[in-house]
Amino acid sequence: MFMPRKRKITADKKNEVEDKLKVVYVDKEVTVMTAPNEDELKQILLDLLSEQPMNLKELHSKLSGIASEDKIRRALNSLSESGVVTILSDGKYAKLGT
Repeated sequence: MFMPRKRKITADKKNEVEDKLKVVYVDKEVTVMTAPNEDELKQILLDLLSEQPMNLKELHSKLSGIASEDKIRRALNSLSESGVVTILSDGKYAKLGT
């Protein structure tokens, strides 16, 4: 029997990310939000990385349903090129100056 893996995302952290997104529609069963634009995604990534270094897979698990792995990778590359984040030897991204 196949059992999907459970994600270890705290409700507080998920709400923190969702609070930064624009709500388009709400009813008692569903909430629809806009996906973050590139600048909003970069800010969300910086907020997450200010807490602890994370690899791409960890960041994607926190942002699943909000941003694709490819969009996250592009935003991280842009942040890295601008000198705001760095890639550690273990493959994790870390915000510089924290």
